[in-house]
This record gives sequence, C-alpha cells and structure tokens, in this order.
Amino acid sequence: MADRGTRSMLLAANWKMHKTIEETERFLADFLPRVPESGPEVVICPPFLSLKAAVERCAESRARVAAQNMHEEAEGAFTGEVSAPMLLEIGVDGVVLGHSERRQHFGESDEALARKVPAALHAGLEPILCVGENEAQRDSDETEGVLTRQIEADLSDVPDDRLGEVVIAYEPIWAIGTGRTATPEQAQEACALIRGLIEARSSETAAAIRILYGGSVKPGNAAELVALPDVDGALVGGASLDPDDFAAIVEAAV
Repeated sequence: MADRGTRSMLLAANWKMHKTIEETERFLADFLPRVPESGPEVVICPPFLSLKAAVERCAESRARVAAQNMHEEAEGAFTGEVSAPMLLEIGVDGVVLGHSERRQHFGESDEALARKVPAALHAGLEPILCVGENEAQRDSDETEGVLTRQIEADLSDVPDDRLGEVVIAYEPIWAIGTGRTATPEQAQEACALIRGLIEARSSETAAAIRILYGGSVKPGNAAELVALPDVDGALVGGASLDPDDFAAIVEAAV
C-alpha cells in the first residue's frame, strides 16, 4: 500500500508482568496529561490486577485500556483464566491475543487463537492479534510461511465483514526485548505481506485494517518505523514502562 489513507495510528503499551496497582496509577498520573488531544490512539495494556485502576485513570483521557489475554469461553471450569464479560464489566475495551510469549511459554496455539479472536469480537472487545517469526525461522527464510500460517489460521473463523475490526501486530520474536530491531525495510516487507494476506480475502478490508510493528520500539526509532506505508503504529514493550519514553514515542507518531 502506498498510502495509509484513513487508517488511524495506534500505539499500544504492553506492560507484560510489570507494575502493581500503585505503580500503574503513578505512571498514568505522569503520562496521561501528555497524551495529545488529537493524534494517534493510545492503548494501555497492564496486568489483570491493574486493569480496573487503569480504566478509572484513563476515563477522562483519550487513552483506552486493553487486557493482555482472555479465554474464549464466557465462563466455566478454567482455573486461572479471565473471560470477556469479566473484562467488559470493568470497562476494558480491547485485548492482546497471541503474543509470542503466550505462544512460547504457555503453549498458546493457532487453534486456540482461532477461537479467541472471534470470541473477542463477538463480545465487543477489539482484538490485537500478534504474529511473528523467531530468529531461526527468519534466518531460514521462513518468515513468509510462518506469517501466512498464523494469519490464515488465527483469523479463519472471523467473518469477512468483521475482519477490519481486528488489529494485527507484527512482532519479530528475535527483536523482542533483545535490543535488536527489524530494519525499516524488514518491518515494511512483513507488514505489507500481512496486508496482502488480508487482501486475498477483501481488498477493501486490506486497505482499512491496522497493522502495528512490535519489537524493541524506542523513542529513537519510533518515528521512522511508524512512517512506513504499511505500519499503522506500534506495540511497545520495554519502552512503554517509562512514562517519559512512551510519551516520546507518542509524540514521534503525531
């Protein structure tokens, strides 16, 4: 795609297993006044216990709140899991699904994501679906095959008319928390590939769907990455833990 068109920029802060409730409130008290009145959408993704505090803090701002995971069922005998109705009850309006750490450390499969993504949409949550290859797959030129398999499998049960409501985050696993960042050319190539896979289902949706880049995004490289024609924002990990750094990333995207 040569032109971003009407797609709005989105910057999501994935805090992973960081920040207590008190730390969440302190971060947001510092960060939220710096969210511009117009510009990119900002989504905060704190741990489950901090979600309610984040929702309350963000209520008077443009920032929104997303969870880091959810179960596909509304309720049931699933010890330790959290459902979409539970998230909705406290005001959460999005959810990260399929993060590489969930896939790698907790065995989350494409089959499970094929259930979770439509379940999130059906409940009224915006899914941020993460896809990406590891270092061995990148070095073996398997990136295209990995992304094709993940996109086709994970979105297989999403109706065509709702496909554009999904946000896709391309996160090369070899660039997460390593300090190693995909070059702008690598990021653009992968995001363009993902958009092409969506285009195979709907050219209209391909032009509208938002694709983020995630992988060692920092204030120093954010502007260059989000300026790429097929990159519509960023899923930010480590740099989102510092209010100054994340504010600088938001500013870079304005």
